[in-house]
Order: sequence, then structure tokens, then C-alpha cells
Amino acid sequence: MIHRLEVALAGIARAMRAMLGAPDYERYVAHVRHSHADREPLSREQFMKERLESRYSRPGARCC
Repeated sequence: MIHRLEVALAGIARAMRAMLGAPDYERYVAHVRHSHADREPLSREQFMKERLESRYSRPGARCC
């Protein structure tokens, strides 16, 4: 019962981060390890910096 609750809460947290546009580091690491086994994942700090730069460096990506 507790495991199902933890899984449900993790899913809700993932959905909330996606709605807010917050990057998901754990999902990124899992993807790199699965799909790009020859590459080392970025550190959490590098990942966050890259996501922020990507988000705010595109012209027209923001309304103001």
C-alpha cells in the first residue's frame, strides 16, 4: 500500500514539474544511461545551468 502511494506521489510530482517547466534531472540521467551509455551525464548543476540557458536564450520564447 505504501509503495503504491509513493509511486503515485512521484507521478504527481513529475507531472507538476512538467507543467511548471521545471527540468527533471533524474529522468535526464536515466535517459542518458539508457540511450547514450557511452556518455557521462552532466552534473546536476551543469544540467540546470544548460536548461536555464536553453530556456531563456531563444528569441520569442518568452512573452515579456
